[in-house]
Amino acid sequence: MRNKSLLTCLGVLLVSLLAMPAFAQQGISAVTVSTNPDGTQDYSMTLQALFIMTALSLIPAFIMMMTSFTRIIVVLSILRQAIGLQQSPSNQILIGVSLFLSLFIMAPVFDEINEKALQPYLDEQMTSKEAFEEAKAPMRAFMLSQTRVKDLETFVRIAGDEDKYQEPSEVPLTILIPSFVTSELKTAFQIGFMLFIPFLIIDLVVASILMAMGMMMLSPMIVSLPFKLMLFVLVDGWNLIFGTLATSFGMGV
Repeated sequence: MRNKSLLTCLGVLLVSLLAMPAFAQQGISAVTVSTNPDGTQDYSMTLQALFIMTALSLIPAFIMMMTSFTRIIVVLSILRQAIGLQQSPSNQILIGVSLFLSLFIMAPVFDEINEKALQPYLDEQMTSKEAFEEAKAPMRAFMLSQTRVKDLETFVRIAGDEDKYQEPSEVPLTILIPSFVTSELKTAFQIGFMLFIPFLIIDLVVASILMAMGMMMLSPMIVSLPFKLMLFVLVDGWNLIFGTLATSFGMGV
């Protein structure tokens, strides 16, 4: 039941993000047929339908840039590099893990969107424009909670709107989204740096021992890899990583 709710909310979120107010009209025709004087017909696609089809290609960008996906995938990529594994886990596995962990972390936000925007819209209790506005509020609250004030002020200054907004909640999405992404990248690199330290220490110790033994032709990476894997398994690394990522978004606090 919960998995169904997650998938439903994800679909609603994406549709709501793409449901621009200009497309709030009902009954948009995808193809227009015009009859020529000689009896032939010409087919043309309406501009609204073309915009909607183009917007669908932006769904992956919305998933990556407006959810917890960015922080998770960057941390997992740094972890793989710190251990010294080039292709394991593969990129497909890392992306899949990041996607489902993002669904888990974003579940409260999706549930709120489902309750306040999707269900009333499906029950015809509000228009698509009103549903879009209701769906924006939980996403805005999530991004604001993870965005540093300094990053927000930077993009507000770049936009030249220093005196226009008195509260962070007044900042539009065009400024909030890049600020959120910048904060996510900074947080991901901070977590990745902390993960790198123990594995770097193992590399330095192994390299020093090999040099002292005169085995300079032997690559320290080959020798240190089993020790790094053993350390990661002994401390239950995956459990610690996933738990740290979840709690970094305020879950369980």
